[in-house]
Amino acid sequence: MDFKFTAEHDALRAEVRAFAKVALKDYHGASRPTSQEDWPGQMAFLQNLASRKWVAPAWPEAYGGLGWKHVNQMVFSEELSYAGAPDAGRVFSVGMIGPTLIVHGSAEQKRDHLSRITSGEAIWCQGYSEPGAGSDLAALQTRAVRDGDDYIVNGQKIWTTGAHHADWCFMVVRTNPDAPKHKGISFLLVDMKTPGISVQPIVNFAGHHEFNQVFFEDVRVPAANRVGEENNGWYVAMTLLDFERSNVASIAANQRVLDELALFMRESRPGGAYAKLLKHRLADLYVANEVGRLLSYRTAWMQETGKVVNTEASVIKVFATELGQRISNFGVNVQGPGGALLPGSKHAGLGGQLADDHMENVSPTIYSGSSEVQRNIIATRGLGLPRD
Repeated sequence: MDFKFTAEHDALRAEVRAFAKVALKDYHGASRPTSQEDWPGQMAFLQNLASRKWVAPAWPEAYGGLGWKHVNQMVFSEELSYAGAPDAGRVFSVGMIGPTLIVHGSAEQKRDHLSRITSGEAIWCQGYSEPGAGSDLAALQTRAVRDGDDYIVNGQKIWTTGAHHADWCFMVVRTNPDAPKHKGISFLLVDMKTPGISVQPIVNFAGHHEFNQVFFEDVRVPAANRVGEENNGWYVAMTLLDFERSNVASIAANQRVLDELALFMRESRPGGAYAKLLKHRLADLYVANEVGRLLSYRTAWMQETGKVVNTEASVIKVFATELGQRISNFGVNVQGPGGALLPGSKHAGLGGQLADDHMENVSPTIYSGSSEVQRNIIATRGLGLPRD
């Protein structure tokens, strides 16, 4: 591939950078994709994107996008992430359900939902994991029984990010309990205002309310909200999981933290016998993150040239999330005792953000397919190793 950017890419990068500087000046939340902090600020930013058709600029114009190429989208995502822009729910709406509806949705589903995503009107959450079905998603037990023109849904979903803010949920349910494990599953779109849905918060290790458990009690869902064929939803669900981004956003976020750490070290000038070692460790993390950036660029290039990205997405997912843990671990330690203090403490190093990140960075190696699952994909699909 050609790692050089064109004049068009450079101009877009400058435009997004200038936009972010103005659009984010009043935003006070976090930038991680799961963040629900400063939700009004996130929604204001989403509307700002919508006004420029930048919510999903790589989507076809017919669905409210601008038809951008993959590399343009990658440049856009990289600049927004480095600037600390919030996700505002786009990881689920733009990165997951939108592309899935473009592939599998009916004409009515595309008409009803895609334009509401690109206009910033609809926020989505994902109903996949259950108490007994996480990485082994096919073990799900939430039932949907056909009753005339509706399905009646009963069950429970867990770790549902942003369910307390979401308008809609895309979920997998079991419609035939007697079918083999990966059969008998259907894919539904559920209005979160439907009677019978209750959302209970799960506060994570860092003290943030991002996750939820969602209970469904005799919830009526129109059969017209089923995506794909009944009992064939596993393939729709896997299509959705294949819409992995190049993960350049994670790499750009890592870069922002590394740059802040470099500035901190220059200003604090850590001394003693470990000063040189600390500098070498910081340099090592810079090099590793640059490797991640090039892996992300390669993934975007493959997508733009029509190549199927599967193993490559798993490689960068493992690499970027585990590197994020290494960076935050180093960051809290290099700051000394102040590095362990959370935001709000006047003695916290770098505003306490790295201590917060250090606790938050546990979950990215689990959600969207754990590192173990990703390594299995790399081994079987990428290296051709046997499953047994």
